[in-house]
Amino acid sequence: MKRIYMDHAATTYVDREVVQAMLPYFTEHFGNASSLHSFGREAKAALERSRGVVAKALGASPEEIYFTSGGTESDNTAIKGVMYANRNKNHLITSSIEHHAVLETCGYLQERGIDVTLLPVDKQGLVSLNHLEDAITEETGLVTIMHANNEIGTIEPLKEIGRITRENDIYLHTDAVQSFGKIPTNVDDLNVDLLSISGHKIYGPKGVGVLYVRDGVEIEPLLLGGGHERRMRSGTENVAGIVGLAKAVEISQREMKKESERLIRLRDRLIERVLEIDDSWLNGHPTQRLPNNANFGFGRVEGESLILRLDAKGVAASTGSACSSGSGAPSHVLTSIGLTTEQASGSLRLTLGKCNTEEDIDYVLGVLPEVVSDLRRISAI
Repeated sequence: MKRIYMDHAATTYVDREVVQAMLPYFTEHFGNASSLHSFGREAKAALERSRGVVAKALGASPEEIYFTSGGTESDNTAIKGVMYANRNKNHLITSSIEHHAVLETCGYLQERGIDVTLLPVDKQGLVSLNHLEDAITEETGLVTIMHANNEIGTIEPLKEIGRITRENDIYLHTDAVQSFGKIPTNVDDLNVDLLSISGHKIYGPKGVGVLYVRDGVEIEPLLLGGGHERRMRSGTENVAGIVGLAKAVEISQREMKKESERLIRLRDRLIERVLEIDDSWLNGHPTQRLPNNANFGFGRVEGESLILRLDAKGVAASTGSACSSGSGAPSHVLTSIGLTTEQASGSLRLTLGKCNTEEDIDYVLGVLPEVVSDLRRISAI
């Protein structure tokens, strides 16, 4: 049976170039980057080279790059760290469709006395600039809005959001875990002060990420100890993982333009043909969306059954965020864009990647209508 992976928003395979770059740092250059001897200096040099690669990709300086364990830690550090360091500011703003790493962190702070505003989004998943301006108060210390949504792929107007936050002397953080490596993410162009990245979304290893912190931003560390990462993130550095992340970043920047154009062609063909299925629709913005993301809704179909049927035919897909799968609750993203619980329960997210081909699209287009039809015949909806 043919096996097709279309869940690249959940994770990606590790690129062979990345694996090759990492291997020596497990067995030969295995030193602790804080050690003074030659083994430690070799590891430290690799760490700093990697920092430079990431900084260049973001249009930042190496001193503004901090390595973490992934997107969740980066989001937590950015949000908690800024609010802890700026205790004279008791208000933060986010959107209703953020990743749980952001929403749960904001909820944690809210339980401890921080005032949190959840901005609504329109039916395509876009944050309203007018709503943002209306929500800002003298107490606002941070706005955190994702660059692109992990479920529906909508790209937010970050540059305009950043213009508003700068005019009001407020820090702006963005979760760029889904966008980085697929669309440009220059921090100056986006007007952001903090930005989160995860290695395993860009064909790098799991367990490593990045937090960009603009020079001058007041922020407190979450992890204390030996003072690693210039006292921002204590703990012995994952040198092999960081080297792998840097190689993945390098590849992504080299291939981004050509690969994004290829993915858009595949995505648009997929969207056009899937929407020929009766009682189907596209979730998210029709054009202002990630190159690899297609999120569909199907009336009278239960999403998890759809995923299992597709898996039985060799197609790996999802109903939404892998981080909250199995919760049983409808997607907060889909209900935020106005779908009913019943409509949200019939979602299908197909996220394409480097391994996908025209033949893969043809195969999915061949099996999906049949699967949807079969499920509707036995549906109790």
